[in-house]
Amino acid sequence: MIKVNGFTTDEEKCYYCPICKDLEYIIERNKARDCKCREAKNYQRILARSGISKVFQQKSFSSFNVKGKPKVVIAAKEMAENYVKNFHDIKKDNHHSIAFLGQVGSGKTHLSIAIANYLMKANVGVLYMQYREAMTGLKQNIMDEVYYQNEIAKYKTATVLLIDDLYKGKISPTDHNIMFEIINYRYLKGAPVIISSEYKVEELLSFDEAIGSRLIEICRGRIIEFEGMNLNHRLAL
Repeated sequence: MIKVNGFTTDEEKCYYCPICKDLEYIIERNKARDCKCREAKNYQRILARSGISKVFQQKSFSSFNVKGKPKVVIAAKEMAENYVKNFHDIKKDNHHSIAFLGQVGSGKTHLSIAIANYLMKANVGVLYMQYREAMTGLKQNIMDEVYYQNEIAKYKTATVLLIDDLYKGKISPTDHNIMFEIINYRYLKGAPVIISSEYKVEELLSFDEAIGSRLIEICRGRIIEFEGMNLNHRLAL
């Protein structure tokens, strides 16, 4: 490594974002504007504070093993990889989202997080929403209007929202109201969603047709349904 007066020159440093050199902002004509990497980095900081970032970062397409797996698992991985490779075109379409539904232990969360990691490395902001935990927090603070609106706004306005384990646990009318507010906002704004849920299409519609139909529409062409305990990798010998 070449040093000048004992210091490494800028040209030789390795930056996460070479555009802003990790400052997270760009100065043009004496004015500063956010670099496109800022949102992705902000979400990564949120993950770090949540305590799940290390587990999150380990989920990738390369670590998702499909050897000897049923065709539906292979198809799910191919669909996920195609989604990220063509994301910048897909996000402009009405059907801009993706869903992994059904059997527990089939790899739904792994593939969802692999998508998020890929997009964040490309400086696309992805906000992770662990459904049950997020819903509990929102409901506990629903009477604090300012706090509630600030919190729900994060899920409504994120560039990409990853909803993990949608409808996990007991579902109340309040759950439906909160989810409708989030999903309808993103539906109207054309904002992509990555969904994992133990429930399949018919069940999502039976829970709440307004929410379910919106999710199905934005995910059209990119919905995988897993069925059968043989897909549960946790039960594999």
